[in-house]
Amino acid sequence: MPHAIRMHATGGPEALVYEEIAVGAPGPGEARVRHTAVGLNYIDTYHRSGLYPLPLPSGIGSEGAGVVEAVGPGVDWVKPGDRVAYCGGPLGAYATERVMPADRLVKVPEGIDDVTAATLMLKGLTVQYLFRQTYPLKPGETILFHAAAGGVGLIACQWARALGVTMIGTVGSDEKAALAKANGCTHTIVYTREDFVARTKELTGGKGVPVVYDGIGKDTFPASLDCLSPRGLFVSYGNASGSVPPFNIMLLAQKGSLYVTRPTLFSYAVDRASTTRMAEEMFALVLAGKIKSEARQRFALKDAAAAHRALESRATTGATVLMP
Repeated sequence: MPHAIRMHATGGPEALVYEEIAVGAPGPGEARVRHTAVGLNYIDTYHRSGLYPLPLPSGIGSEGAGVVEAVGPGVDWVKPGDRVAYCGGPLGAYATERVMPADRLVKVPEGIDDVTAATLMLKGLTVQYLFRQTYPLKPGETILFHAAAGGVGLIACQWARALGVTMIGTVGSDEKAALAKANGCTHTIVYTREDFVARTKELTGGKGVPVVYDGIGKDTFPASLDCLSPRGLFVSYGNASGSVPPFNIMLLAQKGSLYVTRPTLFSYAVDRASTTRMAEEMFALVLAGKIKSEARQRFALKDAAAAHRALESRATTGATVLMP
């Protein structure tokens, strides 16, 4: 019998309930996917806690990899037996099997295993849009990236190196600094004992950086603005420490005519064509050996609550997967 993690109320990790579900046949435009690995992402904790409200009861999870079991009418880009991965669409990836919109599915190339694919779709495509679309990076540029040893951060370290970009990354410990450097981060700042603004200015000869990528939120704002050069861009793509508080827009003028954006992946991966194009660029870097993504932590699907506790306590590094 298929099982899934469901939420009947928002709250702490204890709100995640492992229960039997019924999985029907796919309808028009849909596919039934049997999961082999499910990605864990910080946005999942926002859904669970109620920070991003959902109608309840609800499934949870937006990233997975597996095998197509059946397709509905009108689906000809995937077929039963295909290895696929996805991010986005209706929540519900925390499941052994599900029916979902087939236009979210991307075929996984030979040479990339399912667990790797499940660590890449949301986090890797996030780096793709951040580095290639929100602020298209050029070789020789220097950037500041917060949480460089996290799931998104380790992919960002490698992608920056592949682009010839100097990456300054903030981390929470010496161990995480070593991990980020091993993955291509040029300079690390241990924020628990170093002033990341002063160090960024020091590393850039006082100029600052043209772009700051920030998935932390409240704890790194507004100090991140002080790391930017005039007319620089602050990219707030997540809020692991809480949302950026409201601020007076004149602050941007005072700090050098700055720009601020709050992008999301699904404003870029808007349809099958854009998602496939982004994934193909990412997979090409993996197959070329320029990006390696591994599940540094694995939990059984039924232990999703424990995985959330580990993630929120910042006990994890890199990617974590749930195994159905």
